[in-house]
Amino acid sequence: MASLDRNKWLLLASSVGVLVLLVVAAVRENVLLEWRQVQAEVRLDGQPVPVHLRQVVNQTLGVADRCVSCHVSMAPGEQNATGPAQRSHPNVVHDPADFGCTACHGGQGRATLKDDAHGTVHFWPEPMLPVRSTEAGCGTCHATAGIPRREVLDGWSATFERLDCRACHRMDGRGGTIRPDGGGMEGPDLTRVGLTGYRADWHDAHITRAAADTAAPWRTSWRSVSEADRADVERFLATRVAMPSLVSAKSTFFASGCLGCHKVSGVGGDDGPDLTRAGEKDPGRADFAAVAGDRTLDNWFDQHTRTPTSVVVGSQMPALRLTDREVDDLTLFTLSLRRRDVPGSYLPRDRMRVSRFAEREFASDGATVFGAFCAGCHGRDGLGLRAAGVATFPSVANPDFLAVAPDALLSETIRRGRPGRRMRAWSDDTGVRAADIAAIVAYLRTAAATPAPIDSKPARWVQGDPAEGGRLFERTCAGCHGPKGEGLDAPALNNPVLQAAATDTFFVETIARGRRGTGMVGFAESSPIHPTLTRADIESIVSFIRTWGVQP
Repeated sequence: MASLDRNKWLLLASSVGVLVLLVVAAVRENVLLEWRQVQAEVRLDGQPVPVHLRQVVNQTLGVADRCVSCHVSMAPGEQNATGPAQRSHPNVVHDPADFGCTACHGGQGRATLKDDAHGTVHFWPEPMLPVRSTEAGCGTCHATAGIPRREVLDGWSATFERLDCRACHRMDGRGGTIRPDGGGMEGPDLTRVGLTGYRADWHDAHITRAAADTAAPWRTSWRSVSEADRADVERFLATRVAMPSLVSAKSTFFASGCLGCHKVSGVGGDDGPDLTRAGEKDPGRADFAAVAGDRTLDNWFDQHTRTPTSVVVGSQMPALRLTDREVDDLTLFTLSLRRRDVPGSYLPRDRMRVSRFAEREFASDGATVFGAFCAGCHGRDGLGLRAAGVATFPSVANPDFLAVAPDALLSETIRRGRPGRRMRAWSDDTGVRAADIAAIVAYLRTAAATPAPIDSKPARWVQGDPAEGGRLFERTCAGCHGPKGEGLDAPALNNPVLQAAATDTFFVETIARGRRGTGMVGFAESSPIHPTLTRADIESIVSFIRTWGVQP
């Protein structure tokens, strides 16, 4: 009898326990959930908003985002809502109420708990982008074409600022306000002018308006613009596509030579990983053992860019001398390398131009092409690069080199590379076109202020004594170039591309003149630290060097 009573009491206690759990769950689900508490404090036109689960659904894009359950002011028709976590969405080209949130910002759209929705939970592969990197989400669909390298973009921007265009025009949230002295006015906002376009005769129109209106703003804020400045302004306006941070990040990427080792959308080298979708890297699969701070993808990219070998053991990527701004830009750009397959009706024009019409995301001028493909090894100024643990890269903008190197040698070296060395062949399969090679050569000539040499002699004219040249080479050259010309701390002279493209004059003049800023001295000049060679000696050395190449 006592046993039966105990069972009854046990059943009653368990029933009460279950009932309590159900009540707690019901209260938590219907009262205590964060999104419910947020909505309870939200006001729209001074009135409380209905408390219910809100979401943006776009079946065509496969979007079902419940972010607006907390961020009510982002929901359709409720942009004026006020209260905690409420801020209307910045004005962008497309309607967030149609595209949803996760398509641009990442995160877990169907979740209703904050950490789950932001994707900061274990094993969720697409966490929300950090606020400072919000524009990286634009790279999901957009691929702005024709971005120049950083130095060029900064020059265009400086012209825009110097001409005080912001006196009348707002751009990226700055400018276009009336000044205390009566200068300035509310002119058209130029933030999206690269997308919407502008009057081709804008300069003439400004002149006409200024002549007709002598009021303070026109009289004090406008002056005629030179043709060169006008060209810079128009190039700068073409880059204004409502994502200034991402455009800036791209320009830094195209100045840093990253395409020399990495491919992006089929363009670039293959020494390093393909970066086309690097922004989709799953943080759960990244090694954070050597990464200090938050276990986030942007933090991983940041520290890897600064010190690659400390984050990835055995990485071949050198530690470049980058400023904090450049590291931030490269991190943002890498996070932007993500893709989303969308129907043709949603495909942006810039992405279509790049993916279907073979336009490139970087500009075609020589400075930008050199920066994109070459600067990572040869330096942004072309004067070479020395990094810890990496062989020294030669100076291709050295005036002494360019003074004796014909354009054909430069072009062939770029096109065919240097077999056995880090210099790969750059051709159509890497995205480098014949016009790009010509632009790079022209850029180097301009940067070094050194015209192409004029040589009336045939490519092979030296008639020296190879045997004597071999003895002289062993005594004066082998220490740097190697006994067999294989290259030790200097270029490999037995390289087949060099042998085929270089003229005898190039070799003779290089040995005679030397190359300032390098270990290559001028052997025709008297010196107490090296033997002086006669022209006959030099020609004999060249004859010996030619024994390693294919004779014409």
